[in-house]
Amino acid sequence: MVRTRPFEDHPLVYEDWFERNRFVYESELLAVRAQLPESGRGVEIGVGSGRFAAPLAIHMGLEPAVAMRAIARDRGIEVIAGVAEALPFKECAFELALMVTTICFLDNTEAALKEAYRVLRPNGSLIIGLIDKNSTLGKIYLKHRNESAFYQVATFYSVDEVVDYLRKTGFRDFGFSQTIFRPLQEITAIEPVVEGYGEGSFVVIRARK
Repeated sequence: MVRTRPFEDHPLVYEDWFERNRFVYESELLAVRAQLPESGRGVEIGVGSGRFAAPLAIHMGLEPAVAMRAIARDRGIEVIAGVAEALPFKECAFELALMVTTICFLDNTEAALKEAYRVLRPNGSLIIGLIDKNSTLGKIYLKHRNESAFYQVATFYSVDEVVDYLRKTGFRDFGFSQTIFRPLQEITAIEPVVEGYGEGSFVVIRARK
């Protein structure tokens, strides 16, 4: 559980990032929204403080960090304690599972994706948002990872690596959205969201069961 420690120890630092980088956050929200199905019961795995689940109207969340759970509940999310590798949900419980910047903090990526697959209904969607390690921002985060309480315990992935994991799990019918095309300090308005990946630093992958 070492990867949850920064979220227990620094919840206000985590929250402050979103306030200081408001347009980055709003751009990421739009990129996630572009891949969401129009309806269906959903859960965010690794809901954190609810920064994505709340505005996206996902009312159920799973989160291992106590400090994050408290903030998410204040945002109206029904939060259950647990980890992605052992989801406390029945098979085929959801039409949608969301993971935003969660995959880099998993202890066992393969096990977590198998669990997401299990709790999704047939044709349900898994949505993953991540910083592509091959992107400009991904390379910066990797270079300076030891300067961040959060990223020093993270494992960064490329989009292709995540897609490979998803295919091996049984997921299919992939879709992609990308945003964040400039350095964070230069972003003073919402960034465009475009299909595909390979240019934007923040990429959203949609995969269907």
